[in-house]
Amino acid sequence: MVLGDTDKTAAARRERPGLDCRLGACTGWLGLDGRCAMRELADASASRSSDGLGHSERMVPEQPEQDASASSLAAVLGGRAGLFDAAGPSMAFVAGWVCGGRNGLLWGAGAAFAVAVPVAGYRLWTGRRPAAVLLGLLGVVLAALIALRTGRAADFFLLQIASNVVSALVWMLSIAVRWPLLGVIVGLMLGQRTKWRTDPDLSRGYRRASWLWTAQYLIRLAVFVPLYRADQVVALAIARSLTWVPVAVCVLLSWPLVRSALPPGHPGIRHPQIPPR
Repeated sequence: MVLGDTDKTAAARRERPGLDCRLGACTGWLGLDGRCAMRELADASASRSSDGLGHSERMVPEQPEQDASASSLAAVLGGRAGLFDAAGPSMAFVAGWVCGGRNGLLWGAGAAFAVAVPVAGYRLWTGRRPAAVLLGLLGVVLAALIALRTGRAADFFLLQIASNVVSALVWMLSIAVRWPLLGVIVGLMLGQRTKWRTDPDLSRGYRRASWLWTAQYLIRLAVFVPLYRADQVVALAIARSLTWVPVAVCVLLSWPLVRSALPPGHPGIRHPQIPPR
């Protein structure tokens, strides 16, 4: 009997992190502007839940489910590769602009393309969704064309600023109409579609966490807009490369905020509960 329990525990350890990794591989984006979070957060959550699995399943039955929910949520929001995809072309553009002298905009645009194109090819080769890859590449092309058209290097970041405005508005609207975008995204990635909306507690938790994601877009705008108006191109590129910070905070706090709305004994985000009629 002891050996049987050990085998089941070992099997559970192998299966749960594997499921989380597959969920994380399904998506490399969150929000309209395609920001990505760090997969280490998902790995850390999976590691913590699996390390304590053997004893917690026997002592406190509901705890592994909560840990699995935290791991699943972090994995669904994961994908650190997108951080370089987002920041790399921007840093390359500014480097080319600084070093290019009178033809700085042309050099900057060429440098951005030189980074974005091979990265896009590599993402396609490694199995990333073609639509997501091409959308990211198109964003770099449009940003460079805007800067070349206006003759102002700071305008390379204009599309980024506009996308953050739209993202903040869409997230707020989704909360107002009680279709929180975090629930929509996580539900799709977990194969639940809209089943989570039948669970009032889970739906309330997703609304709470969606406010956090809305706030991080507003924080970005509070940083980007003054720098853009002051024509601080280098500072804009640095700020662009640090957008992983608010995303990481959102990933870390999303599950605690969702969990704060769930009653004791709730099985977590994988198992929405339908209230009795």
